[in-house]
Amino acid sequence: MAFKIFVPQKHDVPQLNKRSNTQYWNLTTGSIIGYTLIQGKDIKKPYPIIYLHGGPGGHVSDEIINTLSPLAEDGFDIYFYDQVGSGLSNRLKNINEYSAERHVNDLDEIINKISSSKVILIGQSWGAVLATLYAANHSNKIKKIIFTSPGQIYPIHNELASENPPDSLHLKQPVYSNKQGNEKAINLRSKAISFFATTFNIKLATDKEADEFVTLLNYEVNKSTVFDTAKILPIRPGGGFYSSIMTFNSLAKITNPRPQLSKLDFPVLILKGQCDNIKWGFTNEYIRMFKNHQFKLIKDAGHYINIEQKEEYQNTIRNFLSQ
Repeated sequence: MAFKIFVPQKHDVPQLNKRSNTQYWNLTTGSIIGYTLIQGKDIKKPYPIIYLHGGPGGHVSDEIINTLSPLAEDGFDIYFYDQVGSGLSNRLKNINEYSAERHVNDLDEIINKISSSKVILIGQSWGAVLATLYAANHSNKIKKIIFTSPGQIYPIHNELASENPPDSLHLKQPVYSNKQGNEKAINLRSKAISFFATTFNIKLATDKEADEFVTLLNYEVNKSTVFDTAKILPIRPGGGFYSSIMTFNSLAKITNPRPQLSKLDFPVLILKGQCDNIKWGFTNEYIRMFKNHQFKLIKDAGHYINIEQKEEYQNTIRNFLSQ
């Protein structure tokens, strides 16, 4: 058992490659953020778009850049950045510094660096949660928010998991579940790494080993994110293990953003796949929370709507932004 816990493991997974157009922000928070900018064409729109990826500990994929890049043809500058601790951004020596508050502060400084009076946020899954935490205290800097497959608003109201969806939506369960993916990938060492990190703020494994493990974990868990199992995402690197578990750990300590969110009146778009693995009640909380909202269910799509219904995903977002 000691051998399984303390001896480092090697994982045969692909390595993350830097994109040719990758740039970096050096933030005063200590974060070095890797990002890709797709510049708007012709007449520039006054408000840029910032994409917030899922996770926490996720990263920007080539697929989402390709999917959203056409918005640049409408004049939007689009920023895709990897949150600290994942993707092409830096890893922190002190893992206790990974927190929801850190991500909010990083986003605020990024918006200041862009030098735009307001921005449009597109938040996917955890990225939607990050958008709510930012909006609660910085609503004056937001023009619109697009929530795609939004995750649970924190602190979580667990009773929402049992809320029944309207029959008219015809929601479906994914073939695979997150639980199955976790059970297949998680082992004694990964459990020990998580325990030492969240309990003692100790890195039992290097960032390299931990991130390679989360690459395997994400591959298994991502099987639950599609409607059509023939479109299961291939194994791809970029996840940040410590950013993931420590940010999740910090969410238990955040101030409830709901009182502030209920007062907001800027336009909001909420997209959900028919086969999304997020329970209906958690999505419906966004619908109830944001009064000035539009909601659209995308048929035959899972948690990653753009993977299975790319054209409808693009058109729905473009129509919302044109209003």
